[in-house]
Amino acid sequence: MLGSTHGTLTTDSRRARVIACGEQRPGPVVHDRVDDMDVSGRPLYADVPDLTRFFRPESVAVIGASDAEGRPNTGITRQLLEWARRVGARVHPVHPTRPSVFGIPCVASVAGLPEQVDLAVLLVADPLPVVEELAETKARFAVAFASGFAETGEAGAEAQERLAQAVRRSGMRLLGPNTNLNAFERFREDLDGPAIALITQSGHQGRPVFALQELGIRLSHWAPTGNEADLETADFLSWFAEQPEVGAIACYVEGLKDGRAFLLAADRAARRGVPVVAVKVGRTEAGARTAASHTGKLTGADDVVDAAMRQFGVVRVDGLDELQDTATLLARARAPLADGVVVYSISGGTGAHAADLATAAGLRLPRLSKGKQAELHQWIPEYLSVANPVDNGGHPVGDWRGRKIIDAILADPSVGVLICPVTGPFPPLSDRLVADLVAAAEETDKLVCVVWGSPVGTEPAYREALLGSSRVATFRTVGNCLTAVRAWLGHHRFVGDYHSPFDEAPRTPSPSFRKAEALMRPGQQLSEHAAKQLLRAYGIRVPREQLVTSAAAAVRAAAQVGYPVVMKASGAQIAHKTELGLVKIGLTSASQVRDAYRELTDIARYEGVSLDGILVCQMVEQGVEMVVGMTHDDLFGPTVTVGLGGVLVEVLRDAAVRVPPFGEDQARAMLTELRGRALLDGVRGRPPADREALVEVVLRVQRMALELGDHIAELDINPLMVLDRGQGAVALDALVVCR
Repeated sequence: MLGSTHGTLTTDSRRARVIACGEQRPGPVVHDRVDDMDVSGRPLYADVPDLTRFFRPESVAVIGASDAEGRPNTGITRQLLEWARRVGARVHPVHPTRPSVFGIPCVASVAGLPEQVDLAVLLVADPLPVVEELAETKARFAVAFASGFAETGEAGAEAQERLAQAVRRSGMRLLGPNTNLNAFERFREDLDGPAIALITQSGHQGRPVFALQELGIRLSHWAPTGNEADLETADFLSWFAEQPEVGAIACYVEGLKDGRAFLLAADRAARRGVPVVAVKVGRTEAGARTAASHTGKLTGADDVVDAAMRQFGVVRVDGLDELQDTATLLARARAPLADGVVVYSISGGTGAHAADLATAAGLRLPRLSKGKQAELHQWIPEYLSVANPVDNGGHPVGDWRGRKIIDAILADPSVGVLICPVTGPFPPLSDRLVADLVAAAEETDKLVCVVWGSPVGTEPAYREALLGSSRVATFRTVGNCLTAVRAWLGHHRFVGDYHSPFDEAPRTPSPSFRKAEALMRPGQQLSEHAAKQLLRAYGIRVPREQLVTSAAAAVRAAAQVGYPVVMKASGAQIAHKTELGLVKIGLTSASQVRDAYRELTDIARYEGVSLDGILVCQMVEQGVEMVVGMTHDDLFGPTVTVGLGGVLVEVLRDAAVRVPPFGEDQARAMLTELRGRALLDGVRGRPPADREALVEVVLRVQRMALELGDHIAELDINPLMVLDRGQGAVALDALVVCR
């Protein structure tokens, strides 16, 4: 257990936040203000449903309650009664024939409920008629456990939609269907400190996080969202981010219902500095995606999910063990004082191994100063390395020297994290080492991590000293420790610099939009000439060029453009000209231009390609070939991609993607994610490329994605030639497919 990552909100500050974000209400979100929408018509704001009476109701109706032995509903009823007693709620069993359930008087139907209930629990196979009845009673929330809905196929999906429509008409909020009892578990009330709030679409997958309570980690809520006919992950994420006791939110997500809603919820958490850690299944894309543009082939659906989460500070992990450890550290560790990590061990081999893994994980292991090394050598033999990792040789941990070493490391201003891997217990030395680490952790604001590698885990040093400490972060594997520390450092860097992109998202079309609208051809691909006109409308530079329809006109155009020139076939049916031989480069004379014109038109006739003419273009030779484009994701809508371009773009597959809206900082971050980013810095004697111009093109394509997302299915600038620093970038080719 560790200290809080963010300050507790006062009542007044929380009220101010609620006012700033709009009235909280349990009804469905309706956006009826123009300033709630960006230029694409997508929401920039999401109301937060007030879920207080869901988790802490004053009155509960159990519909289909039972106390008959052997009935499935009996066990559920019993658990609900126990939960209601713990939260102080009045319970009203509903059953058409039973006078009482577990000694509590029943009513025969929903209409007979003696009061408006906060929560109705539906233990019936078909919840639709009950939802319609509950609408008349003004119930606030309902839970439907029944299965057989969208998870079963098309017919089930239609039944779920009918249920969702009934819920929307009712003004009530529904959890489920196909959910479970996890929200009504027994949470330990004897634990303190910041808590983890848990959201899962599969109840079983949340069990490891829930079990953290046995290690002294507090949990505050568990939302098992099920099929999300109404209430979804985003609703709980937004509400949990508002709760002062929540130190981190842990999620297990199988599928997101609404991409924009999830981003708005993650944005709310980021604004408040509340960490979100998520397992999102679906790393592999089922089914091939067909796309005309390179951009559409560079990223899969999971790449977009990954990028969207990273944009808004959601820490994505793969395993449930990582979810446990990372959420715990983020919930309870204080903000870092420095990002330097020191590995401290009793074994040179252990330290070297852990240091290798830490460096590979992207952590910074500063070399300790000569003065600090000399200080450490007061207690550690001279022949042992203490530069980082620090190897104490073993014996100093058994006496007063052990604490001196730890304190000296933590006193270094470059050090923010001390990691001590204990690969196996070696009492009594390991007991003394742990005691010194715990004591030091109590007196420092820096993070002290211990990796207890024993497979047994029953040793007193682990069970009592480490797990009993409120300040030491304890892990069972080095990998999970490094993952958590990296996430912790990354989270605090992120929230320290975070500015919500929704605040700056454009709400009205730019002057370029009207010009662009006139170029659209619904359902068709634009010719290269028309596609470049579209780019020019949005301020993206293209080469000097002319569209011609005769060899003589081509010669005149080449003279005006200036030799050498490039000649290309231009037509709405042509996706990849190079493969068809419809590009001729480096033409330096009128005779070459005439010959190229005839050859290009002959190839087009042979291939059956319709042309609107031949482009005679300025030849741009020196620069870095990049690709910038836009495509659509089923969940998030328009996305923007940047990567290494040219004819090998699909072979290299080196690209980064973002979901609009995003700011200049994210556009720059996209470039740092590219494996080939060094090309932009200048290699083999080449000067650095104009990164600023590349970032500007990415942002202009984003503006196109926002304004023209309903018009354009795919946009591909390849290659975008990024010239030397200060000279800009030129779109040498472009492909646009209209929706």
